[in-house]
Amino acid sequence: MIVRLGYVAMSVELQNASPSQTMTFAQFNKIKDRDAAIRKLERIAQSNLENCLRLLKHNVGNQIHFFRLSSRLIPLANHEDLSDWDYIKPLNEGLMKIGDYVKEHPIRIDFHPDHFVVLNTPNKGILTNALKTLLMHKKLLLGMSIGTEHRCVLHVGGGYEDKEKALEQFIRNWGYIQPAIQQMIMLENDDTTFSVKETLYLCEKLGIPMVFDYHHHLANHEEEDWQQDWERIVGTWKHSPLPVKMHISSPRSEKEYRAHADYVDPDMFLRFLIGIKGTIPEIHCMIEAKQKDAALFRLIEELQGRAGIKLLDQSSFEVV
Repeated sequence: MIVRLGYVAMSVELQNASPSQTMTFAQFNKIKDRDAAIRKLERIAQSNLENCLRLLKHNVGNQIHFFRLSSRLIPLANHEDLSDWDYIKPLNEGLMKIGDYVKEHPIRIDFHPDHFVVLNTPNKGILTNALKTLLMHKKLLLGMSIGTEHRCVLHVGGGYEDKEKALEQFIRNWGYIQPAIQQMIMLENDDTTFSVKETLYLCEKLGIPMVFDYHHHLANHEEEDWQQDWERIVGTWKHSPLPVKMHISSPRSEKEYRAHADYVDPDMFLRFLIGIKGTIPEIHCMIEAKQKDAALFRLIEELQGRAGIKLLDQSSFEVV
């Protein structure tokens, strides 16, 4: 089984390369000339795209083939007072450069939109804003000429004091979502509300790939054994053009169990990998650790020389 590691949005090794520089609406409003304010927004967005490309080059230099893009590449892209701003057109060249680079090397990229993107909400306004945010992610992917299928990881959403009802609300809302947005989505089990079994219920019913988060499962498993459900999780990927994806992180401490640690505990990760060995040919593991790429490099270093681990490059190995 081949394991490829990735990391999230920012590098701690590469200096001055934030892809998430921003501008608040209050700052935007302070600029009296609206056109000048929009030009400034576009300059910030362009800088974010340039830094994103720098990060991808850093990844290729370090043989990293999996990366989560920042969802904050375009500041204020979804603001209701800027609905007339066509942000894709002025940023087209920067987006195409990223897309060309990703295809040339090749790198798996995806997004994890913010927690306010909730698809099981009973509130129509919140659902409309969530869909607007997903549409922005779709526009960014199309601007990069990257296939949009299974590129956005979401949590199921809120429990609203009745989880069963909340799951059915997700199904009801799903019917209002255009297929082009539906096909972008992957669902992840979370650390407080929806467990593996509950997330699987939606994934199997609606044909959505499930991203298994091991740390979330340990924090919120209601006596469930993830290994009993692993085959079903893998089954949700059978129609996807991409390999199975999971998230790996470690608890910061026993007291702050849900918080992510700076690095990944290699023993915890190995327990998971040994548990799935032989079930799939390849898995992509997104590291959600505070130290980003440094956590990836340390994990590879700590796995090197372990029994049953054969390094393939600086971010990939085989479990034999």
